[in-house]
Amino acid sequence: MVKVQLKTDNSLEKNKKIVYRCHKLQDILRNLKVEMKKYYIKTFGCQMNVYDSQRVAAILEDLGFSSASSIRQADLVIFNTCHIREKATEKLFSDLGRINLIKQERELEGKKTIIGVIGCVVQAEDEQIAKRAEYVDFALGPLTYHRLPEILAKIERKIGETIIDTEFPAESKFDFLPNNSSNGGCSYLAIQEGCNNFCTYCVVPYTRGIETSRPIEDVIKEAQRLVDGGTLEINLLGQNVNSYHGEDVNGKERNLAYLLNRLNEIDGLKRIRYTTSYPADVNDELIDCHRNIDKLMPYLHLPIQSGSDVILKAMNRRHNSSQYLDIIARLREANPKLGFSSDFIVGFPGETDADFQATLDVVDKVKYIQAFSFKYSRRPGTPASVMLNQVEEKVKKERLAILQSKLFDYQLKFNKELVGKVLPVLFESKGRHQGQLVGRTPYMQNLHADADKGLLNKIVNVKVNEATMNSLSGEIV
Repeated sequence: MVKVQLKTDNSLEKNKKIVYRCHKLQDILRNLKVEMKKYYIKTFGCQMNVYDSQRVAAILEDLGFSSASSIRQADLVIFNTCHIREKATEKLFSDLGRINLIKQERELEGKKTIIGVIGCVVQAEDEQIAKRAEYVDFALGPLTYHRLPEILAKIERKIGETIIDTEFPAESKFDFLPNNSSNGGCSYLAIQEGCNNFCTYCVVPYTRGIETSRPIEDVIKEAQRLVDGGTLEINLLGQNVNSYHGEDVNGKERNLAYLLNRLNEIDGLKRIRYTTSYPADVNDELIDCHRNIDKLMPYLHLPIQSGSDVILKAMNRRHNSSQYLDIIARLREANPKLGFSSDFIVGFPGETDADFQATLDVVDKVKYIQAFSFKYSRRPGTPASVMLNQVEEKVKKERLAILQSKLFDYQLKFNKELVGKVLPVLFESKGRHQGQLVGRTPYMQNLHADADKGLLNKIVNVKVNEATMNSLSGEIV
């Protein structure tokens, strides 16, 4: 594999030339009569990756590509990767091995297949990709996928070199992307990227860079386009979304609360969500939004990670358990209907039985309606990966089972309490059975009901008649 590293020039004039060149390349690629016309994107990880994949699809469709129904039909296959969990990384390399076999089979049929990898794994492990998957044609970090038109043009010219781009460019990728369009009743909208917290277990600051926020008016314009295209619910995204500090037209920095109030003014927008929040960045203004903005859904993902102050300090979290519980109490005072979800890591280095019990105590106090829980896994390059007192795998497994049992009990209890109640449901897709639609409640639960397909991408009142831990079912009122 020959590695070509694209460099970034920080000058404004150079960036303007890049924009012009990318537009020209788009025109060239649209007019090229090439076989590569279908694409397939497989996405791993978080909602930000889902959003990024949607934007990559928009770039490709702007170049004349269309979506393939399967990998085997695709002339261009892109894996959008996550580096948070070790298994996600290994799954990527397993999938790359399978797609290479398909690539070889297609070559025997006279068909060309281009393989690309984008996202956080590229940023963290570009050398591993070069070593373990030499057949990959290009690899881009999460901040450089806007350069895809230029890279595809290089590949089309058969330069015979694999392109790897893991720079942290001076220009914002959002300045180069085609306009976002509605993907149905619910749409993601990225407003912030990167993180300055440097939690000792986390790779995000190293893969997504430091915190950057999009200007207020850029976000408002994108939100308006989405609503004009049929979006009813917008989910604002960021690695640390409530640290948002975008500038207004006068150059003044504004916070998330200001942005939420601006979005609340958009006619036709019915629902607003935001994720993921950092507890220490929840301020009084944001709490007031949960009191005053009816469009803001009564569900908030607020990760604590551990209930032990000792472990929270070792994780470099900027809050302790009592501060976290105080924030929960103030949010509930602002909106008694608010339900919470969280992230938990068990078996962090040095975690004792007492530390783990403190986590269970927090769960009993908050009574989360949903949660995501994981065993700690070492991520290369993070401080926690070289800490002493690593917890044995057997202990981590046992603790995770105990924690998840408690979390699942509270989740099922909450779901069952909704039986007999009427909830507004935004139907997003067809169900597994004929004549069935699946949608989201205000609390982010999946709900399925027998419904006409004409109700797709509409908000409909549904009476809940059954509840399991993972979903609800009901009937149209």
